[in-house]
Amino acid sequence: MKFQQFKFWLILTAVLGTACAEENSVGVAQSDANPTNMVVVAATATPTPNTERELDVPYVPTHEMIVDEMLKMAQVKGDDVLYDLGSGDGRIPITAAQRFGTRGVGIDLNPVRVKEANENAVKAKVTDKVKFIEGDLFQEDFSEATVLTLYLLPDVNLKLRPKILQMKPGTRVVSHNYDMGDWRPEKAKTLTTPDGTTHYVYFWRVPNR
Repeated sequence: MKFQQFKFWLILTAVLGTACAEENSVGVAQSDANPTNMVVVAATATPTPNTERELDVPYVPTHEMIVDEMLKMAQVKGDDVLYDLGSGDGRIPITAAQRFGTRGVGIDLNPVRVKEANENAVKAKVTDKVKFIEGDLFQEDFSEATVLTLYLLPDVNLKLRPKILQMKPGTRVVSHNYDMGDWRPEKAKTLTTPDGTTHYVYFWRVPNR
């Protein structure tokens, strides 16, 4: 009887030992194959949140004819500081710098457009006068502007209006195509570009508070 018990324990010990060896072997093999396997799985299982803000305004280049009228209506001069909100490829600040020596800043949320605008400034040789920054129009400070140019959308204009009305009295504001609701413009003009499209240009001055 004692011999049978001894034989049973001997067999059980051998089986358990083999199972442990196999388990350890599998564990080492997985670790060697990919020591960061658990980290990769965790990173894959948890989706990365999309922190990029959706653009408020689609990019539509302003025709040079409209650029000319906007600068003319605002009576832009060399001692002005022009901020272009939603500056796209940078044509408004660049044109003002080339013609009048105006210092300008363009703000755009799209990094592709900002890169393009800065490249255009290099080509136009006005990098000493203008710069373009990636930023949110509702958060960036453009209070130093003496001229503000916009080609946005009606709802964006209205959201910006309170901030614009806090700017220095006399600041000139020019908008392509869209007005400011019940803030009536000092001047307004209708133009037709060579392709037959009708455009509107509106002009205001920030009033005294």
